[in-house]
Amino acid sequence: MREPLVNSMAAIRLISATIEATAAVLMLRSGRVETALRINGLLGLVGPTILVSVTAIGVAGLAGRLPYGKMAIIGMGVYLILFGSRP
Repeated sequence: MREPLVNSMAAIRLISATIEATAAVLMLRSGRVETALRINGLLGLVGPTILVSVTAIGVAGLAGRLPYGKMAIIGMGVYLILFGSRP
């Protein structure tokens, strides 16, 4: 039996994929590097937001089953990904 939060996590990822595909089409249709770079910049905001949202939902679902130490490690991992990927 699937847990209810899995549906939410998958839905957010599908929305993210739709945004990415739409951005790719817009880049192709514009045919200009400047426009494509602006669109890519906006995608730079979407990615981390999706990562944090999906991780938060997953951790919330595991909150009663994981020790606090492991939840802290997961949170630290997300932080390190965000910190390491900034310009």
